[in-house]
Amino acid sequence: MFGTSGIRGRIGKEVTADLAVAVGRAIAADADRVVIGRDPRESGRFLADAVSAGLRECGTDVVRLGLAATPTVARAVAWRDADAGVAVTASHNPPPDNGLKLWQPSGQAFDAPRRAAIEERVRESAFDPAAWDGIGRQSGWDDARKRHAETIVDAVGTDLAGVSIAVDVGNGAGGVSVDALLELGAAVETLNATSDGRFPGRPSEPTAGNCGTLRELVGAGEFDLGIAHDGDADRTMAVTAKGEWVPGDVLLALFAREAVGAGERVAVPVDTSLAVADAVADAGGETVRTRVGDVYVAERASEAGVAFGGEPSGAWIWPDETLCPDGPLAAAKLAALVADRDSLADLAGGIDTYPIRRTSVEVEDKGAVMDRVADRVAGAYDDVETLDGVRVDLGDAWFLVRASGTQPLVRVTAEARAVARAESVFEEARGIVEDAVAAA
Repeated sequence: MFGTSGIRGRIGKEVTADLAVAVGRAIAADADRVVIGRDPRESGRFLADAVSAGLRECGTDVVRLGLAATPTVARAVAWRDADAGVAVTASHNPPPDNGLKLWQPSGQAFDAPRRAAIEERVRESAFDPAAWDGIGRQSGWDDARKRHAETIVDAVGTDLAGVSIAVDVGNGAGGVSVDALLELGAAVETLNATSDGRFPGRPSEPTAGNCGTLRELVGAGEFDLGIAHDGDADRTMAVTAKGEWVPGDVLLALFAREAVGAGERVAVPVDTSLAVADAVADAGGETVRTRVGDVYVAERASEAGVAFGGEPSGAWIWPDETLCPDGPLAAAKLAALVADRDSLADLAGGIDTYPIRRTSVEVEDKGAVMDRVADRVAGAYDDVETLDGVRVDLGDAWFLVRASGTQPLVRVTAEARAVARAESVFEEARGIVEDAVAAA
């Protein structure tokens, strides 16, 4: 039921009102008060209603935030003294999808034991309806976005006067970034700022290809940087003043290098570039690998001595602030870094990068394909890690084959310190996957 980032799928198929009611009932077993917010997808309205119905039926009080960024929902759990939060969102997925992501008071997504408990209760239809006079109450809270922006301003603190920023909200719920940046003194111009779950301005996922208009706007104007969010603003990506896209691994290295101190650690997923490990090592720290998914990065970031966690896809976690990926906080921190240190292009240029190749192979049975890949790799290579998928360390290069947690895809990643070697290793890894698919 749960993927790498909560419950997610096609509306009316994998994700239904019935499921949302059941999840609400399941959460209610351990919660007296729950916060609910949603991204702009129209289906989120009835899904939020359904989750609320399941909670209230079992005697749990509900605080409704309405349209809200996922990090706003996650932070609001503690702000409203609640026991859990539900963000109704499919994040960067296309408009026909939606989902539910569940949050703890710490800002961390539900961990494995909590997810397992929810799954079991839903599967067994195990819930305890309240008496007619014990039904949960529902209230609204209109100040969550304001509170989030104020919290970011307090955390960052840097005067951004003189810094000009273009923010591509992506028709999503990330307007809190604009609020915080303006309050910090930046000059802000928005793009795709109208919340619309059809995502008419661009696809929700903030990639270089999807954010061409932002790159053109920033490159042609007098901006110091550009910021792009996905639909629920848990992801942040960036563009230099020249309109150049900053790769996720480079942005991760920048944030990690700034956050880590001597002897501290940075949590990164298994598909992260060697550039991050090198940047962290130069700062006196070390990287520790996790499974792919911000929930796993957050679990590791909650450990003592971990100063930062992030994913190249754009999820950034500062555990001293919150254990949720907070896109608006990342936007403000990056703007402060540019204001204090240097241009984003110069900062990015200071990160040594290596050729990395990534692709996805569509498959019908991810599990069977991955089983065949694991068998092939185990017999052919010495240094194999199976933390998440199959990762092979070749000394001067590595490759990773892993199943997507949300789509019918097997992802292939390869990196080396030389271009020809990276190409060779990538083709080798892709060939292993293609052979496994053909053997089905």
